[in-house]
Amino acid sequence: MWRDPGAPADSYYEVRPECTDVPKTKFRIKAGKTLSARKWQAALSPEGQLDIGKTLSRIQRGGIHPSIRGEVWEFLLGCYDPKSTFDEREQIRKQRRVQYAVLKDECRIMFPLIGSGKFITAPVITEDGEPIHDPLVLQEANLGKQPTSSAVGNDPNTHCTLSKKEIQWKLTLHQIGLDVVRTDRTLVFYEKQENLSKLWDILSVYAWFDKDVGYCQGMSDLCSPMIILLEDEADAFWCFERLMRRLRGNFRCTERSVGVETQLSNLASITQVIDPKLHQHLETLGGGDYLFAFRMLMVLFRREFSFGDSLYLWEMMWALEYDPDLFILYEDPESAYEKSEGSKGKAKSIRQCGKYERENMKSGSKSAEAPLPISVFLVASVLKDKSSKLLTEARGLDDVVKILNDITGDLDAKKACTGAMKLHKKYLKKAKNV
Repeated sequence: MWRDPGAPADSYYEVRPECTDVPKTKFRIKAGKTLSARKWQAALSPEGQLDIGKTLSRIQRGGIHPSIRGEVWEFLLGCYDPKSTFDEREQIRKQRRVQYAVLKDECRIMFPLIGSGKFITAPVITEDGEPIHDPLVLQEANLGKQPTSSAVGNDPNTHCTLSKKEIQWKLTLHQIGLDVVRTDRTLVFYEKQENLSKLWDILSVYAWFDKDVGYCQGMSDLCSPMIILLEDEADAFWCFERLMRRLRGNFRCTERSVGVETQLSNLASITQVIDPKLHQHLETLGGGDYLFAFRMLMVLFRREFSFGDSLYLWEMMWALEYDPDLFILYEDPESAYEKSEGSKGKAKSIRQCGKYERENMKSGSKSAEAPLPISVFLVASVLKDKSSKLLTEARGLDDVVKILNDITGDLDAKKACTGAMKLHKKYLKKAKNV
């Protein structure tokens, strides 16, 4: 039987011609499967309410057409309630844009390079809060013919004692710059200075906005797709902020641990239940802490997939995990709690939930303190696929890392999600019997 191979999506995320070793995107735009602009419009009522159930099942079948990806992601990440109207969303959008402008202005007052179209890659301040008059910083600022210290907020004549929070924030600005120039550098999009500086601006503002976590390496990989998909900088910022609501626990550090260690520990427990032989082998090699999977969880497989395929993977994960109460949970947590307490006898519509979320609801694991994200089962699925190779060829941790690095560009996003769903079901069943 003839099957539509689908149209390639690489043209939407153009790769620089000199970058010849970039893996080709496996994702194909398929008629009748991929959520198209026409189907998306059809899922919206005349007032703008979204039939989220129909939308989720289409995304789970074939992803989202690149031309509408940004708009759909705003719903998947909980920026908007599917029950909201066009007018209500426009009002929220305006409020958020104003809120972002205020945040950005706060940052610009402390560091005038924010929003200038420039960014820095060298330190501007010592840990004691003393300005560093680095010629490289002044050259990067280059706001006029004679770059000065005041252009980067380091004017010695106006030096005053900085708060601990401001010192901490300024210490991260050059690290953000270093990460920005390394992020998705194979894409034509980032040949433009304005796009690099937009990414730097958003991450710098976020570092100031999120007082607990600030900025950590890896965030640039998570933010980059947002500015490619959403033209307005404020919209991209809030979409990234919503993504970080899911992932910020991974980046939270204490003197003793990194947040992602909890997920690595969960991964170990899952592998122990699903594939005890592999778990035992990894423990014998000294990999019982599963740190070799650190990167996959921190940046959601950005390095294991091509750019286009990682976006396809993300939207399928979010569609599978989708909870219709996400918007209210983020906007008004107390009200969301009251709603869930008051509706114990009357469950939310299962049709409006993603498949993975439905499984959690059925098993009762939603009532647990922190239901496991699908990303942990995705990593477990990859390990299960490579189990025989790891068991026969891995003689040390370096071999484990090499075997897992070799999967780059070879993974299929849809198969990976299907594998994760199967493992999730199997794990819930086995864990119940333990």
